[in-house]
Amino acid sequence: MQWETIIGLEIHAQLATRSKIFSPAATAFGAQPNTQANLIDLGMPGTLPVLNAEAVRMACLFGLAIEAEIAPRNQFARKNYFYPDLPKGYQTSQFEQPIVGRGHLDIRLEDGTPQRIGITRAHLEEDAGKSLHEDFQGMSGIDLNRAGTPLLEIVSEPDMRSAKQAVAYVRTIHALLRYLKICDGNMAEGSLRCDCNVSVRPVGQSEFGTRTEIKNVNSFRFIEKAINYEVQRQIDLLEDGGKIVQETRLYDPGKDQTRSMRSKEEANDYRYFPCPDLLPVVIEPAFLDRLRRELPELPAQKEARFIRDYQLSDYDASVLSASRDMADYFEQVAEVCLDAKLTANWVMGELSSLLNREAIDIEQSPVSAQQLAGLLLRIKDGSISGTIGKKVFEALASGEGKSADAIIESKGLRQVTDSDAIGALIDQVLAANESQVQQYRQSDESKRSKMFGFFVGLAMKASKGKASPAGVNAILKEKLEQG
Repeated sequence: MQWETIIGLEIHAQLATRSKIFSPAATAFGAQPNTQANLIDLGMPGTLPVLNAEAVRMACLFGLAIEAEIAPRNQFARKNYFYPDLPKGYQTSQFEQPIVGRGHLDIRLEDGTPQRIGITRAHLEEDAGKSLHEDFQGMSGIDLNRAGTPLLEIVSEPDMRSAKQAVAYVRTIHALLRYLKICDGNMAEGSLRCDCNVSVRPVGQSEFGTRTEIKNVNSFRFIEKAINYEVQRQIDLLEDGGKIVQETRLYDPGKDQTRSMRSKEEANDYRYFPCPDLLPVVIEPAFLDRLRRELPELPAQKEARFIRDYQLSDYDASVLSASRDMADYFEQVAEVCLDAKLTANWVMGELSSLLNREAIDIEQSPVSAQQLAGLLLRIKDGSISGTIGKKVFEALASGEGKSADAIIESKGLRQVTDSDAIGALIDQVLAANESQVQQYRQSDESKRSKMFGFFVGLAMKASKGKASPAGVNAILKEKLEQG
C-alpha cells in the first residue's frame, strides 16, 4: 500500500522584546536561574498584568508580512492546566480571538519548486518556565526566568507532505522573523521551537489519519529526522495491523526516535475563559497603515531584486537573501567593488567558510564588508591573484592588518605583471625541465593541454604565487611554441 504523509506545524517564536509580555522583567537569555522571575509572571496575589505594546506591534508586523487578517479586536484568555514550571496553574494566551487570522507563506523547495502553505492563525501568549533535569540527583529544578516571555505561536494548515517541505517552511518562517527583527531565531537557546503534527493515510483517501504531535523540536535537522522517523513508525504500525494513538511524543536525537510523552486520545479540557485582568485589544486601521509603511523588504522581494538588479542566479540570490544581515553585507561589498558575481562567490565561499569554522553569525564577522570590498578591488585591478586574495583574507580574519592594501604591502604580495620579469622566470622553469619541454613539443593537442597546466603550476610556484596568471599563460604559450 502507498501512504501519504500529512504535516502541520506549530512554531513558537519568542518575541525580541526587552521586557516580558505582562511585566517589566527582563527577557535576556543566560541569567542565573530565577533572577528574572517577576511576581506578576508568577501570578502572585495582588498583582495585575499590563500588556506589552511592543509585543502587539511585532505580532501585527508578522501578520502583515504573511498577508493575513489582523483582528480589529482580539482577546486574551486563561488556558488552565498544571505543569511544574507553570506556577500560576494557567497560561495567558489567546483562543477564540487571536490577533492574526488566516494568511499564507510561499516557500521554495530544494529543487526550486514553489509551494504556498496556509497559516491558520498566529496568537500571542506567555511562555512557561523551564524544568531542569541535570545535576539534581534524581530530582528536577525549576527556572522561572523564561516565564512570561512573549511568544507568537504560528499555526500552519496541514499542507505539507514531506519532512523536507516542513523544513523549508520552518526555514522560511525563521528568515522572515529575523528580517522583521521580531525574533532572533536562536533555536539552540529556545527562541524558536516547533511542534510537529504528523499523520499518514492511504494514497487517495480524503480523511486524515490519526495524528501525533512531536513536541518542542529545536533544530532544522532534528525536525526532518523526527518527522521521517515518526512517519515510518506510523506506517510500520498500520501495516502490522496496529492502530495509531493520538498522543504527544518527544524526539530523542541520540537514539533518533520518538517516544511517547502523554496520551491525547481525548481533547484536553483547558477550560478557556476570557482573562479577567486584561481588556480586549483594539487594533486601529491607522496603526496598521503605519506598520505597513515600516515593513522592510521581505526575503522573497529581496531575492527577486537580486536576480533582477545584480543578474545573480536563482541559487545565489536565494542563499544571499536568506538572511537579512547576509544580504546587507553582500550589498555593501557589491556597491564598492561593482562586481556582483565576484562578491557573491566570496561571500558564499570564503566568508561563509570562515563563519562556519568559527561558529559565528555574520554580525560577528572579523572581516568587515568594507575590508572585503577593498580586497576584491585589488583582485579586480590585477594587484593580486585570487589565490593570493585568499591569503590576504585569512590575514584580515586574524587581525594582521586593517585593510587588504596594508597586508599586501607589508607582506609583499603585490602581483608581478612585468612581462620581462615573468619571461625570465619562465625561462628558468623551461631550462630546468628540458625533457618535458621536448615531450610537449612532440605531442598532439590533447596531451599538450594537460602538460601546459604542469608548466603553469611550476611557474606559479617559482613566483610564490605572485606572478599574474594571465601573464604566465600568455608568455608561457609563446615560449613553448617558439621551439
